[in-house]
Amino acid sequence: MRISSAILPESGAQRTLALVTLASSTGKGIFLTSGVLYFIRVVELPALDIGIIFSIAGFVSLALGVPFGHVADRRGPRAVFVASLLVSAVATAAFLLAHVYWSVLLVVVLATTAQATLLVARGPIINDIADGRPQELRAYIRSVTNVGIAVGAMTAGWAAQADTVQSYHRLVLLNCGCFLVAMLLAFRVPRTKPVVAPERGGRWIALRDRPYLAVSLIDGVLSIQYRVLTVALPLWVVGATTAPRWVISAAVVLNTAMIIVLQVTFSRRVDTPRRAALALRRSGWAFCAACAAIAWAAGSPPWAAVALLGAAVVIHGLGELWQAAGGFEVSNVLAPQHAIGQYLGVFGIGMGLAESFGPALLTWLCVGWGKPGWHVMGVLFLAAGLTAPAVVRWAESTRTRYAPEAGPPAPNPALRTEAV
Repeated sequence: MRISSAILPESGAQRTLALVTLASSTGKGIFLTSGVLYFIRVVELPALDIGIIFSIAGFVSLALGVPFGHVADRRGPRAVFVASLLVSAVATAAFLLAHVYWSVLLVVVLATTAQATLLVARGPIINDIADGRPQELRAYIRSVTNVGIAVGAMTAGWAAQADTVQSYHRLVLLNCGCFLVAMLLAFRVPRTKPVVAPERGGRWIALRDRPYLAVSLIDGVLSIQYRVLTVALPLWVVGATTAPRWVISAAVVLNTAMIIVLQVTFSRRVDTPRRAALALRRSGWAFCAACAAIAWAAGSPPWAAVALLGAAVVIHGLGELWQAAGGFEVSNVLAPQHAIGQYLGVFGIGMGLAESFGPALLTWLCVGWGKPGWHVMGVLFLAAGLTAPAVVRWAESTRTRYAPEAGPPAPNPALRTEAV
């Protein structure tokens, strides 16, 4: 029991959410790793068309994040959470029926939107079942997410290696099964009654909350870092350094291991907006230093390039841990409890835009321009981090105007009903 308690949360509801996350993130890992390959190798669509489809799906999911967050606020997050998992399963299974451009576009939009909605609905659930320590549970769930994505990616690697229609079809069915298992487990998550909204404030208050939008923008700029190791670094290693190519996969493995092992520890003390702002500032410094180290790997001997890139990955990982901890805290604590789903939908726009435009920006600056581009990117990260404390203070000072009920979520057992 002691070993189990050290690894898993003590609360049954928290353990259930962790299992739901593990199953759904395994499905997500399969989708992220093999989705493009499936439509190229099986459906035989051109790579350019696939890129356009995934871009459209990303923008649609961004646009619908706030409305679906509002539905979660008014109808309860668990219903939206379960529905998003069901839609994920159905959309994944529909891959087998998608044979032309428009049908592929439809199923990818459905799958991507369902995944975005799942994250919006999960936030209020975490706040409700966290027993007064939401920052710790969010960090734990993020660690579990990384485990699931890694498992999904390794599973998808089998299909990519076999590279047959049958192997890809089996992978689609396995992906669908992951989401169905997650959906069935989600029914065991406690149901939370919606918080009654005050009469004043209007319906779409999050979209008018300028300080919160500014915080979301800062986090969005910092979130470009998620594409540094998966887009810019591989291109840089291959095209500008003498480092062996195994460094590319080693960087991803090391980064994933750091998140899995250290995220809870880094997030445990980030429990106020002020500490969150300082964590975001530290992340800016870390990303800046990592960019400089990656830049100077070019032109170095192989051993020095490996050393510089290894140091950059570790420093970058520390920045990611700080950014995630800070982003978790400010996105939740600055939102009023009656509209937290809507606010999390707004906060997700920043990261979504970073994921949409980040690869193009990194390729243009860091790969196209070379060393100066890496330094410019580093300065951009640093500027966002240094701006964070002032913007978070502004947001805190305006909560009585924009979000009068904002504050740390207090656990309230009276708001829960038994899981069905």
